[in-house]
Amino acid sequence: MSKVTEISANAQSIAQRLGITKYDIYGATTDSTSVQVDKGEPKQVKASNRASITVRVWNDQGRLGVTSTTDVDQRGLELALKTAAEASAFGATENIPDFSPEATAPLPEVEITLAEPAPVGTLIERLVKAEQSLLNAHDAIASVPYNGIAQDTSEHFYVNSDGAQRSAERTAASVYLYTKTEQEGRKPRSGHAVRVGVGPDTLDVDGCLQEATDKTLSHLDYQKIESGKYRVVLSPDAVLSLIRAFGNLYNAQSVLDNRSLSTVDSLNTTIASPLLSIYDDALHSGNVSPETFDGEGTPTRRLPIIENGVLTNFLHSAGTAKRMGAQPTGHASIGAKVSVGSNFLHITQGQPAETSYSLDDADNVVLIDDLQALHAGVNALQGSFSLPFDGWLIQKGKRTSIESATVAGDFRQLLQSIVYVSPDEEITPSGVAPHVWIDELSITGE
Repeated sequence: MSKVTEISANAQSIAQRLGITKYDIYGATTDSTSVQVDKGEPKQVKASNRASITVRVWNDQGRLGVTSTTDVDQRGLELALKTAAEASAFGATENIPDFSPEATAPLPEVEITLAEPAPVGTLIERLVKAEQSLLNAHDAIASVPYNGIAQDTSEHFYVNSDGAQRSAERTAASVYLYTKTEQEGRKPRSGHAVRVGVGPDTLDVDGCLQEATDKTLSHLDYQKIESGKYRVVLSPDAVLSLIRAFGNLYNAQSVLDNRSLSTVDSLNTTIASPLLSIYDDALHSGNVSPETFDGEGTPTRRLPIIENGVLTNFLHSAGTAKRMGAQPTGHASIGAKVSVGSNFLHITQGQPAETSYSLDDADNVVLIDDLQALHAGVNALQGSFSLPFDGWLIQKGKRTSIESATVAGDFRQLLQSIVYVSPDEEITPSGVAPHVWIDELSITGE
């Protein structure tokens, strides 16, 4: 009997015994291993087996109680159901979450590739080799203070008292390399890269190593930049970071809580350049861990958020969809409250651009590779940002590393100021995106 079938059968038996008629359970079990090294020796080796479930119980008055536990055996499940039933007496009386109307709908058919975990010794050996290659790449690279290879196997499941049963198994692996330089009379510089795959044997460690090396060396010969207005190109990572930082723009829960840059009336209005389209696609082929259902059992799908500059959809849970007269979109996470969040963003070209641009012959353009301090430098409710960044000033195609600078602006104005979305989409751990050209942003040098 599979894990989800066993949990469903146990939950049904326990609920009948406790007099519980309406409940649902979302949970996951994860086996993970990670390693770090320092100067050719293992620095940290971790292995864990984690399990957690969230149990929701509705009482006869329709009020909801929620509890969570890491004990997923029959005894832990019974205690969780009992505790949630007791908590339901104190549940909210307004906007009470309910089952998703799509919790029993067919799931999308996705080809899932699973990989076998590698021995810890193999992971350490690969990481030591990568660290040594970085240290040998240039005399200025003094250390690789942050590095790691991780692998995990997980199973997610959802069941409810109406007969819904969902389960999905996934495997994933990642490698991360972050360098630090030391040169007399010069400031320390760094470069980093990350790669993901379905398993450790599919990781592009060589590609990660090459990217970290190239970035580090490109930052050695840095110069100050004069403060002013510049045409700015955002790297795929930078674009995704900024779109996620202002995720309240397309989050239905944020809209209902009046904590969004959008309102209910913002749908089907133009909020960005027609050159831009954004989708959320948990099933994208570049996502190494595709999710076929969310925390409420709703199937995931490719959802247009912005198409040709027009705000097309909000991300919904079952509750927000009901309140706004929409359909759940597969973006719910359940806990003490139901939250809404994106899965795997895909930023791409909208309408064709009249003029194309290339970094190879760009002049007086700032290329931003990595945005920093997003937790402190973003005011998501006002739409403003002021963020330190790593990047280069490009003059007649030649890149010069910028010593230290911040980029500032208004996110809504930035969306309207896009002059080019390149076709060179890159797959990252958090989504897919191209380089995006912004007409003008404020750069402050130090």
